[in-house]
Amino acid sequence: MAEGAATHGASSPAMPSAALLVLNPSGQRSRVDLEPLPFLIGRHVDNHLVLRDNRASRNHARILLEDSNYVLEDLNSRHGTWVNGSRIARHTLRNSDRIDFGVRDSYQLTFAIETGGIHRIMDNLGATRPEDEANNLVKLRSLVEVARALQNSLSTQEVLTSVVDAALAVTGCERGFLLLRRDGPLEVSVARDRDGRSLEAHELRMPTAVIQRALETRRDLLSMTFDPLEQSGIRPEMTVAQLELRSVVCLPLIHIRSGSEDTRVTTAADATIGLLYMDSRKVDADLSSGNRELLQTLAIEASTILENARLIEQERLKQRMEDELKIARDIQQGLLPATLPSEGWFRAAGSSWPSAQVGGDYFDVRRIDVNAWAAVVADVSGKGVSSALLASLLQGAFVMTSGAAADIGPMMSQLNEFLLERTRGEKYATVFYCTVSSFGDLCYSNAGHCAPFLVSREGRLRRLHTSGMPVGMLEGAAFQTVQTRVEEGDKIVIYSDGLTEAENAEGEFFETERLRAFLRKHAQEDAATLHRELLKAVDDFAEGGVIRDDITVLVLEYAG
Repeated sequence: MAEGAATHGASSPAMPSAALLVLNPSGQRSRVDLEPLPFLIGRHVDNHLVLRDNRASRNHARILLEDSNYVLEDLNSRHGTWVNGSRIARHTLRNSDRIDFGVRDSYQLTFAIETGGIHRIMDNLGATRPEDEANNLVKLRSLVEVARALQNSLSTQEVLTSVVDAALAVTGCERGFLLLRRDGPLEVSVARDRDGRSLEAHELRMPTAVIQRALETRRDLLSMTFDPLEQSGIRPEMTVAQLELRSVVCLPLIHIRSGSEDTRVTTAADATIGLLYMDSRKVDADLSSGNRELLQTLAIEASTILENARLIEQERLKQRMEDELKIARDIQQGLLPATLPSEGWFRAAGSSWPSAQVGGDYFDVRRIDVNAWAAVVADVSGKGVSSALLASLLQGAFVMTSGAAADIGPMMSQLNEFLLERTRGEKYATVFYCTVSSFGDLCYSNAGHCAPFLVSREGRLRRLHTSGMPVGMLEGAAFQTVQTRVEEGDKIVIYSDGLTEAENAEGEFFETERLRAFLRKHAQEDAATLHRELLKAVDDFAEGGVIRDDITVLVLEYAG
């Protein structure tokens, strides 16, 4: 019913759009549009806002539309969802509500309804007389408040244009140019006249070399009228007067470094990112003390806007990369078996949790004939995209094999040479491969992988130890095939080392002894239940800790 209400509410034209202003634990800020709805928040990568904090729940909270209101719901999270310091189950959001997730130094969100308020403020500011300093200060501070709600309804370019218009209104100058220094010399980014008309960049008659010199030799945020230009290395006949300029004003724009608690202004000459240049041909610029304060405030605000724009662009690039990785993750997950046998003499349950968007683990289960099944778990060294690609390559190699018990040794040798040819020894993989027959015959080869457990119904545990080194490591390596028997109710628990290396908030590992105790306790469970309970045990253990590696678990059951 809630999701239906959200769909109905989203179609209402009167409903303003909204966003979350995100402050992450490292102090970086970003803005996320609330779309689509319901909007999901949590640790799992499938959420619309991913909280990269293991103390957050996998599915922590969601925001939906009900009766033209944005409603925040907690999804039975471990540490709760908090709004303005109070824990909530459901809460109708209001503009500027602060959202936390029940743990210190984690993510903090601010709910923001988008409005067009900056346009009204600019209209008022444009009507203000330059000599009315007190009124200017009030209106400029209002502009600053709106600008700090950056990107609510305007692009960075539009906000910077408003800054130029405001500076012209304060000083009474005729033309304003905002110049930015990117990788090379200064470039004109905004050019306006006092009447709000756009100008061409070439209408800036002052040589940019002179402006650059003034920027490098400034003493404070406000540099006033230029001295004769010959002091800046320009030929003597080019003076301010000969450029037909009566007044020139420069406001350097400086790097603003935003932290989690405060904003730091860097005033070193090499920390400038550009400047706001204004000039007049007919009148002197109004640089009375009140206006100087306004201009200094405006310069700091423009610098803050540019820093926020840089962070937002950085976040957008990161988001695009994450979107591409999510596609890769979906493809990788799609390569895993869609269904596993749950009835008959052979049953299986498995999953793979990547520690990042994509992982280097892989598992598969397939029927090789009417009386036999084959299973494999592989763990490629390293993390990231290269390991994920190699894991997918391994899958293709296993699919092409016959899978018969007699072919296990030659197949592993062939796989070893295959990896060596393509990775030149820079990547390797641990592999556990086995076949199980309807008669209870178990044949396996363990190439450097974590020793799986053979679990009897009575709780007896047996390790299926390593019988060879990892594939792709040494040319001509031999891989032994081991044969044994399984009894009715026996289960084979195969896992990657990310399981036992899962770390909790106290720095303890899940480790093999905890796994042993768990398997003894749940020995009588079927494959599906054992798999589900094991994942839950690891997730509960690691709450608030660190998952450093992919976690893959495959449980095979011989039902007899």
